[in-house]
Amino acid sequence: PIPQELLRRQKRDWVIPPIKVPENERGPFPKKLVQIKSNRDRDTKIFYSITGQGADAPPEGIFTIEKESGWMKVTQPLDREHIDKYHLFSHAVSENGKPVEEPMEIIVTVTDQNDNKPQFTQEVFRGSVPEGALPGTSVMQVTATDADDAVETYNGVIAYSILSQEPREPHPHMFTVNRATGTLSVIASGLDRERVREYTLTMQAADLDGEGLTTTALAVIEIADINDNAPEFDPKTYVAAVPENEAGREVARLATTDLDEPSTPAWRAVYSILRGNEGGAFTIATDPTSNEGVLRTAKGLDYEAKKQFVLHVAVVNEAPFAVKLPTATATVTVNVEDVNEAPIFVPLVQLAQVPEDVPPGQTLTSCTAQDPDKAQRQRIKYMVGHDPAGWLAVHPENGLVTARDHLDRESPFTKNSTYAAMLLAVDDGSPPATGTGTLLLTLLDVNDHGPEAEPRDITVCNHSPQPQVLSVTDRDLPPNTGPFRAELTHGSGDSWAVDVSNEDDTVTLRLVAPLEPDLYSVYLRLLDQPGKSQLTVITARVC
Repeated sequence: PIPQELLRRQKRDWVIPPIKVPENERGPFPKKLVQIKSNRDRDTKIFYSITGQGADAPPEGIFTIEKESGWMKVTQPLDREHIDKYHLFSHAVSENGKPVEEPMEIIVTVTDQNDNKPQFTQEVFRGSVPEGALPGTSVMQVTATDADDAVETYNGVIAYSILSQEPREPHPHMFTVNRATGTLSVIASGLDRERVREYTLTMQAADLDGEGLTTTALAVIEIADINDNAPEFDPKTYVAAVPENEAGREVARLATTDLDEPSTPAWRAVYSILRGNEGGAFTIATDPTSNEGVLRTAKGLDYEAKKQFVLHVAVVNEAPFAVKLPTATATVTVNVEDVNEAPIFVPLVQLAQVPEDVPPGQTLTSCTAQDPDKAQRQRIKYMVGHDPAGWLAVHPENGLVTARDHLDRESPFTKNSTYAAMLLAVDDGSPPATGTGTLLLTLLDVNDHGPEAEPRDITVCNHSPQPQVLSVTDRDLPPNTGPFRAELTHGSGDSWAVDVSNEDDTVTLRLVAPLEPDLYSVYLRLLDQPGKSQLTVITARVC
């Protein structure tokens, strides 16, 4: 084997100049590139060959070498964008086929020609910028690529420019582009969405740093809305009428116009009442569908207290104004309509006390009402509305209440000595209105009931007569009750005796003389403290 030193030295015997081949060369082919020589060809005849990509490996046959002279040739035009470097090996052998050199790497570099146009990455680029944006505001970026070389040459160096702007308002050059990066930005003031909603720019990308092949694309810039328009009332004055006493009633609808983008916070209206609503009689809210301001009564209005309201209503947007803008106002005149209102009893609940034994026709009390409709000068007619026992009458003109029948404190129609009735006051408006009042009549007790005993049926046996205890009741109130006294009448005292116990309001009846078995009537008279008496007949069965 050859020593390593010799191999290294022998390598230096190769003469291989650098190889650069321009792409897209014209023929004729094959075309000479370089001559490869070994210094050993002085000593012996050398045969040359090449191997590798472009020779005996795909793509094959692009490069050949003349066996004896060492001229390396290219057989066809090259395309740098397809393959920009070829790696081959050259071989040198003597006549007997023995290598005289170690294989040497050959690098063929394909040099660039400007044979590719730039290509935008999109046909249409889309971006947006707020209206009123200041010069210098960045909008978007356009991007193009070029297959040519941008390192060794300017063939792939792209410069961007704007060819045209549509529309050309308010200025034909509203935007600029960074020629190196493709970043679009605002260059002039005056972007106004309400005037121009969208700009279309024709963009150019040119290689050779702007001097070479060109291509175009569109940049569409939407002008985004900001709240630079205040809502305006249309009309600015309103007149409405509303009946009194109706809460929640719609009074008026206030319409506005706004040049900003519909259905956005910069367009949606917010209403408020600035003046004229000191008592809080009205509310205003936004109709979400129509954007109108809906004015309603917050409570019932009173014609007799105030006949007219003049409201000052303001409108702004949900979004704050982006620039200083005046706030629009409208005037709403609300006329209150007089409605026939029911008379009102004063007081609503009338209290009175009368003895329960007043004679029919006697005046008990007076119930009167007032009509709120002061402007209508109405007459009031009084009637009895609810009188469960039918005891009362009322004078139709002056409201005097009289007893129509005998009153009775002990009646089931009274509760806790009080009798309740309802009275009506009807005006002569159109239509008539009716007010109601309550009369609570306290009936003072009169001693009109004597004591009574219970039970009324007893059974007593002769051979072992048991005392019979009866309970005593009096429907009157003290002092027209106990202590009670008792006596036997109609001869009942011959066979019976009675005792009164005032501790528990009872009487004890005892059989004191034997009687034949039969049914007997015992006549028992009971007296209350003032002396009102009541005869109770007890049926006694004697066995």
